[in-house]
Amino acid sequence: MHPNDSPTEVITIAAPPRRRRTARWVVALVVIALAAGGVTVALSRHRAAAEPAPAATDPVATAKIERRDLSTTKSLTGTIGYGTARPFAGHKTATVTWLPAVGATIKRGHQLFRANDQPVTLFYGNMPLYRAIAGENLVGRDVRIVADNLKALGYAVGRQPRAGRKDGESILTKDLIAAIKRWQEDAGLPTTGAIAIGDVEVLSGAVRVDAVAVQPGSPADVPLLSLTPTRKVITVPAELADAASVHQGDRVTVTLPDQHTAKARVVSVGRTLTTDEGGVASGPQKLTVSVTVDDAASLARLDSGEVQVAFAGRTVKGALAVPIEALVALTEGGYAVQGPGGLIAVKTGMFADGWVQITGAGLAEGTDVVVSS
Repeated sequence: MHPNDSPTEVITIAAPPRRRRTARWVVALVVIALAAGGVTVALSRHRAAAEPAPAATDPVATAKIERRDLSTTKSLTGTIGYGTARPFAGHKTATVTWLPAVGATIKRGHQLFRANDQPVTLFYGNMPLYRAIAGENLVGRDVRIVADNLKALGYAVGRQPRAGRKDGESILTKDLIAAIKRWQEDAGLPTTGAIAIGDVEVLSGAVRVDAVAVQPGSPADVPLLSLTPTRKVITVPAELADAASVHQGDRVTVTLPDQHTAKARVVSVGRTLTTDEGGVASGPQKLTVSVTVDDAASLARLDSGEVQVAFAGRTVKGALAVPIEALVALTEGGYAVQGPGGLIAVKTGMFADGWVQITGAGLAEGTDVVVSS
């Protein structure tokens, strides 16, 4: 600005009074409208919160009356093992030169031990060889054992004549003698065509060595080994009251240490009462029940350990039954079930595996009953 110039005058023009009053009314109306809307929202929310929500209803759990077999069970503790070990003695007058290791499995045609550095071979059968198998036309059941084992090992034993033998017997023919010689040659024995007492030991099947009783250098005709079957067995000590209802061939269920179950059967029930170690009974005397599982692989990883064996007791076949949770206790005593038409009084029978046998008027297989959740 030049010093001689006069200062510029700023003029403020005020709104007319009428326009200012109009603007104030507009603002006031907007505020009132917003406030009214807020009150309306707040009231709506308050009314919604005050109104009770309808209660949610859960569906009623039901089960059908079934016709099924019910059995009581008795669970006893058993031990996995190989059964009772039995002593084995040789029948050869000789010196032991080799013995198998503990835990070894010996099958048909394999050597049980060596005597005078010659193998003593295992054959399967139900009687020992009580005489030398020698001389053409020898007849007997022991000859049959030799023929059956050589045939099972793959040797041709020839045809057997019908005449001169009874059921269960064989005749030592030229063909059978020739088979004996071939077997002897393969086994490293003198090829005489005859089998002396003690050259072969006959047992009921394959065996497992549980213990060795002597050392090489001992006589061969004394107890040498303790043997067990090769199949694992579960041994269950049972009191007389429990063993009385158990029979050979009974089906049982075994619960393994990992809680898996395996189907099994009773193979024998002992007849000798057992006591605790040392011969002093600290409790009731017991009988030994032996059990084998159907699937041997289920015990493949266990050489020992405790299991639970469930033996079936009393059985009711074709009973009308419901889950135990379906029973309703009545104030006047007894039980009922809740059917489609209301409570039905029932009489209970056997309880087994979470089910109960019921009888009563109006009960039928397939009817829905309420169960407690």
